[in-house]
Amino acid sequence: MVIGIIGENCSGKSTLAERIRESLGGEVITGKDYLRMAKSESEARVLFREKLNSAVTGSNLIYVISEKELIELLPEEAVRILVSADLDTIKARFKERMHGNLPQPVALMLERKHGTFDGGSYDYRYDGVNGDPAPLCEALKKTAEKS
Repeated sequence: MVIGIIGENCSGKSTLAERIRESLGGEVITGKDYLRMAKSESEARVLFREKLNSAVTGSNLIYVISEKELIELLPEEAVRILVSADLDTIKARFKERMHGNLPQPVALMLERKHGTFDGGSYDYRYDGVNGDPAPLCEALKKTAEKS
């Protein structure tokens, strides 16, 4: 099964991906990590699409996406999960990631990107601040059993 975990920076995607991996097993790939698969970007994209397509009926692959254009790499059969968090939480987490400093241009970028993924079509929506991953993991297990 391919699971796309989609959302803004610091919304809780990686934490959720790890919980799903612990519960269901599988490989986690983040953002453009697939570029390591080949020397050129175009060749890496082809290889990554093949890997995603084979994972639809094979081993679980959890793809963490924070850039809207990467969603198009997901196969049609992928389970799509939107992870969201309020802007203040995203800023606080980003500030922590940057060792206590959140430069104004970065804060403005986070403000511009906030809500970028809200209009998409998703199988599940997950609260990256207060969400409990256990019920989502159980639902994904049931989905995997049906496949």
